[in-house]
Amino acid sequence: MARSTIFHGIKTNLLSTTSLTITSVSTAVIGLVATADDADATVFPLDTPVAITDVRAAITSAGATGTLALSLAAIADQCQPVVVVVRVATDATDATGQDALVTGATHGGYTGMQALLVAELHTGSKPRIIAAPGLESPTVIGALATVAKGLRGVAYCYLPAAARDDAITAAASYGQRELMLFWPNATGTYVAALAVGLRAQIDASTGWHKTVSNVLLAGVTGLDHAITWALDGGSSDATLLNNARITTLINRNGWRFWGNRTTSDDDAYSFESATRTSQVLQDSIDEACFVYADKPLTLQLVKIILSDINTYLKKLAKAGQIIGGKAEYDPSLNNDSALNNGQLAISYDFTAVAPLEGQTYNQTITDTYYVNFNALATTTTAS
Repeated sequence: MARSTIFHGIKTNLLSTTSLTITSVSTAVIGLVATADDADATVFPLDTPVAITDVRAAITSAGATGTLALSLAAIADQCQPVVVVVRVATDATDATGQDALVTGATHGGYTGMQALLVAELHTGSKPRIIAAPGLESPTVIGALATVAKGLRGVAYCYLPAAARDDAITAAASYGQRELMLFWPNATGTYVAALAVGLRAQIDASTGWHKTVSNVLLAGVTGLDHAITWALDGGSSDATLLNNARITTLINRNGWRFWGNRTTSDDDAYSFESATRTSQVLQDSIDEACFVYADKPLTLQLVKIILSDINTYLKKLAKAGQIIGGKAEYDPSLNNDSALNNGQLAISYDFTAVAPLEGQTYNQTITDTYYVNFNALATTTTAS
């Protein structure tokens, strides 16, 4: 039997106890799945994630067919974000070839929309705002929501429907918090491309805690279906769609989205802002705490981790990006056996910033302000 190596002497291990600053992950990166048979294949190779930093310039390489050029133009009308593009073959979008768009894999590689899952490996950018404008079908929408979940992002999808009631019926089939549905479509463009462009713009200008609702949109000239809307929330197409957790478009001092909800079957994540806040906290804390992996599990290390997370949560609350939050060590989740096996559990909660979705003002008619009328009138006349 081989003998173990003997250490006979003195050594000092230098362990860092310096707290780190947790910063929020970048959220304004779009993941776009599109078709374009005549696109420049050197710029947009098939089934390969490519990061575009100049969206306007990239349109010249996007060809004239398919969905790519029109989608990039709609995004560029809103802002100039990083867009990770995966170009898929046109025949992948028909009834017989849709599997290639949704779940295709070749020799262990990722193709179709699945290529977005390895975008960060190829491009250094992780898409969190996901769409396949103009390619939506029930199968594509469901699969895109699954990809968004894997990326800790949200999929923004047009809901293909011939009429309002058809859209409402179709929306009931979904329950993912990572999915936001839109109806009707915008004339001459893709509503999903407008949505992801605006989402990236809001992330950059305001933050991920603000929903896409009631923000001015560029590049919209009309809708492919007329809908009614009432500011008082009364009976209207917009109200019915919102109640079905479908975001629509209204024209009030310019075109804008009207709706704050994902399709989540959990009310806690019903607001788009709640889902995205949860995702940002998950990724930001996970990424920051990577440096602590495999360090000695000591009481001091636990205190440092708790301090880092609580400092971050307080910073977000001060900035108005969350209402509040707190990280704690729960002894019931950390028994002797778990700790001895190198397993640590830290619990934290948060309250997301809700959008002011409904406002109620109580109006009362009263004669109160006539009480002193005669006295005031007499005084005024006498003077």
